[in-house]
Amino acid sequence: MAGFIQEFKNFAIKGNMIDMAVGIIIGTAFNNVVNTIVKKVVMPPLSLLTDGVNLSNRKYVLREATETAEEVAIGYGELFEALIDFTIIALTIFIVIKFINRFKNKAEDPKNKEVETPKNIELLANIEKLMEEQNTLLKGKQ
Repeated sequence: MAGFIQEFKNFAIKGNMIDMAVGIIIGTAFNNVVNTIVKKVVMPPLSLLTDGVNLSNRKYVLREATETAEEVAIGYGELFEALIDFTIIALTIFIVIKFINRFKNKAEDPKNKEVETPKNIELLANIEKLMEEQNTLLKGKQ
């Protein structure tokens, strides 16, 4: 149990938990923005294209409502909205990750002087260069 607590402390102290919390909060806020965009910006023009049919209310009724039972229906309009939400979020995340990876690749290239290279990458590049020089010297002695 002590090992588990120590592992959790290390996780929390390194900032992983804080990074994750910030990501979840921003993701939730972004989800609300996308939901609003889909419901208030994307769906109304689609409704106009379909002669005023509100797509979000579209459903396939399996059983009509009676006095004793509720209606049973498949809400494919809500599914359509959720798919649009998912597509927008997935595309946005893809673009952000692509941008981050491009910047990260520039930063990890020790020869690129435009962006500051992290120290660990710089040290590894120096070690690699020294090993190449050492191998060259050793080959020359043989």
